[in-house]
Amino acid sequence: MLQQIVDWGLYNGIGLNPSLKYSESINYFVYDSIKIVFLLFLMIFIMGVLRTYISEDKIKKWLSGRKAGAGNLLASVFGAVTPFCSCSSVPIFLSFLEAQIPLGVSFSFLITSPLINEYLVVLMLGFFGWKITLAYVISGILIGTISGMMLGKMNLSKYLVKDLISKKPKIKSEDLNRNIKSRFLFGINEAFSIVKKLWIWILVGVAAGAVIHNYVPEELIHRLIGQGGIFTVPVATLIGVPMYGSCAAIVPIALALFQKGIPIGTALAFMMAISALSFPEAIILRRAMKLKLIAIFFGIVTFGIIFTGYLFNALQSMLV
Repeated sequence: MLQQIVDWGLYNGIGLNPSLKYSESINYFVYDSIKIVFLLFLMIFIMGVLRTYISEDKIKKWLSGRKAGAGNLLASVFGAVTPFCSCSSVPIFLSFLEAQIPLGVSFSFLITSPLINEYLVVLMLGFFGWKITLAYVISGILIGTISGMMLGKMNLSKYLVKDLISKKPKIKSEDLNRNIKSRFLFGINEAFSIVKKLWIWILVGVAAGAVIHNYVPEELIHRLIGQGGIFTVPVATLIGVPMYGSCAAIVPIALALFQKGIPIGTALAFMMAISALSFPEAIILRRAMKLKLIAIFFGIVTFGIIFTGYLFNALQSMLV
């Protein structure tokens, strides 16, 4: 529905030519900006309301008061069933932090949510078959779980931006008199407070994604990856990391690479890098965390993707 409204407004209302690249970029920018800001507001509102019913101690205990890695695995699986891209996952990640869910557990969600979703799984089943799809899903959940555990052990909370992710006093439902109106007002105030601090970063990030999505030639990507030799996996991953695109566009590109003789692990590493990490995502996260934390987060996930790519290449005869 939103896409149709944006299309009509830009092409019929303003009169942009839909066949031109800059028109596609503007369309991409307007659609994703509205979608991500709306998601940010909605998810922080929902989490704010929930926090008035469920104490933060209970949420933290459910996700962190478990055996090593269990909270990360739960967050990773939750991420796998949510249909968000790397930028759209940031609002929920921020709402996790607002609820004082451990940083490592929150990162497990942020990593897996864009890496796996039902649309991507359906496309992969059609293009690659069930073996590769299953291996991809399992590896995606493991990357999210293990990377989140590593990040959680590194005492990185000091690199969060304090005025955005603040340690607020615990909320008691009785403080709001168990009044529905009060709970909703609390959620709305929370959402407005965070959106006011983030909206400009979202627009900058989406603008960068729109340019990358429409102006980076697919032929250039094929040529660079194809010439990587033994280093095709890290080359493919490093090319994919700064890029931004939907799973509907990513899967066919990965298939084309595979059909042209690129090993399956290399093609999937490229797809994972685009899905899980992106330059626009880094821009949006910059408002919530310092550059050092973003660099550590990107570095650990990139290493996990490269390792998975080489593993898939080694097992290619079993998967294809």
